[in-house]
Amino acid sequence: MLKIDIEAHFYTKDYIKILSENKGYPKFVVEGGTYLLWYRDDVCRPHRGTFLEKLIDVGEDRLKEMDRAGIGKQILSLSAPGVEQLDAVIAKRLARETNDFLSKAIEKYPDRFGGFAALAPQDPEEAADELERAVRDLGLRGWKTHSNYGATYIDDRRYWPILEKAERLDVPIYLHPTVPAIRELRDYGFAMAAAAFGFGVETAMCVMRMILSGVFDKYPRLKIILGHLGEGLPFIYKRIDYPFIKPTLSREDIPKIKKKPSEYIRDNIYVTVSGNYHEPAFNCTYQTLGVDKILFATDYPYEDLIETIQFIEKLPLSPEERQKIYHKNAEKLKLA
Repeated sequence: MLKIDIEAHFYTKDYIKILSENKGYPKFVVEGGTYLLWYRDDVCRPHRGTFLEKLIDVGEDRLKEMDRAGIGKQILSLSAPGVEQLDAVIAKRLARETNDFLSKAIEKYPDRFGGFAALAPQDPEEAADELERAVRDLGLRGWKTHSNYGATYIDDRRYWPILEKAERLDVPIYLHPTVPAIRELRDYGFAMAAAAFGFGVETAMCVMRMILSGVFDKYPRLKIILGHLGEGLPFIYKRIDYPFIKPTLSREDIPKIKKKPSEYIRDNIYVTVSGNYHEPAFNCTYQTLGVDKILFATDYPYEDLIETIQFIEKLPLSPEERQKIYHKNAEKLKLA
């Protein structure tokens, strides 16, 4: 059965060089041969062993890993921290060069790779133009961005030209976590700020900000993809409607949006299975959103390819449902 992995990450050598030379954050610091990625001054992730080599490789070694797991295609995206928090001039150049690099990798292996564009939202109009170039000229399939841009979030109206362009091009946005801007989520370092907790909390908050700001009323055909079975949103799917359905609550300070928050989750959000291999969590997502909104993704090389597949294979799904998760839902989103 064809398997399309829509969350698989890469680095370029130039990206590593820029992060290593960056005077602020994020930045790489090398200690004892280990690359330490400092997202901010209080959160660090070590890149040990061959991990960095796996990120850099978009050729034969990666393909061997995919073949070993039976994965037909990966939709590649530049791994966190991304370009969103770098100097604007550097970020714009790096985004464009990264998209060109990715396009060449896809051209070399057209049946095995696709890609999400990297964009520098520091200049929203130019980022919108770069998204159009990446999609129309380079054949990329959408935009992969991160859960904060330093002190701002994607719902800020300055970024809406990029959202408008994504809707017009009919391509999805993969909203991926990064270390939270919220200081309290970083008090215990990587253990709290990253994948275990802070990643999901802030990304879910980003989606709620988008909903309450009216993004999806303005751009009703906009499609957002979330990893990790929806970053906890399926679990609180009904709870998020609370202020809009309780007649005893004052409506003076409640945002004037056209639908209940849960309806935007239903209509505009897709989720992947990446990195959340807990069957009750899957069941909650499946029952809340339905199988048509769930896509296959591995979060490679941060997660193990085979572990992801083993998780899906043990779920009580019909062959038709597995086909939807493995490739049909991605094909409907024009990701392959």
